[in-house]
Amino acid sequence: MAAKLDGPRVPPAGGGKPSKLIVLVHGYGADGNDLIALAPYLQRVLPDAAFVAPDGPSPCDMSPMGRQWFPINLDDPSRMSRDPAAALERFASMAGAADEVAPVLNGFIDDELERHGLTGQDLALIGFSQGTMMSLHIGLRRSPAPAAIVGFSGALLGPDRLETEAVNPVPVQLIHGDQDDLVPPLAMFGAAAALGRANVPVSFHISSGIGHGIAPDGIELAIRHVQRGFADRLEAASQRSSRWPRS
Repeated sequence: MAAKLDGPRVPPAGGGKPSKLIVLVHGYGADGNDLIALAPYLQRVLPDAAFVAPDGPSPCDMSPMGRQWFPINLDDPSRMSRDPAAALERFASMAGAADEVAPVLNGFIDDELERHGLTGQDLALIGFSQGTMMSLHIGLRRSPAPAAIVGFSGALLGPDRLETEAVNPVPVQLIHGDQDDLVPPLAMFGAAAALGRANVPVSFHISSGIGHGIAPDGIELAIRHVQRGFADRLEAASQRSSRWPRS
């Protein structure tokens, strides 16, 4: 039987029924409590949004107290920074593992949207590290497409697949620390290039002096990106409505 996900939730700051859902996808060896801490920052500009940070489906192989979305061999973490090109090949090879767990995460998101009476257009995804890998992997392929994706300190799995698969032009913001010795910054540039070739609108930012983590400037960029994604989605819907024939 497929794993059933759950995790911490934060209701809309403004009270009442949410009109948006933001799913926070944690990294390898963490759990939902790690990223749900971003909710108060986003609530400043999105008081009508509900937040949920699901725990990964299985215990982490390398950290029994944490969770994982899929196994990653970290027997020599420094190898990633010593040989960034090899790291990119390794990330690309993880796409199959992400395929296996994608239905579990997508099913959880669909259930959350239904519970709140929302549609896939009312969704934004924010991931960190392995959570970025999963957010990009499912977010680009969900239909309808999310309003926005933010990826901290992560990578794009199977970038070559974007050349043959139909992916949605979801606005993506990638953010990475220049001192990241676990997922090299080159991974961000490789992801941005592949997304650009697939006509996915993408922006990227390097946080100076930051390792494998999230800096204040990255949080502010994430807030603006998600806010803009929902605003653009609302504006597009309004324009479609104004063009509808009236009797």
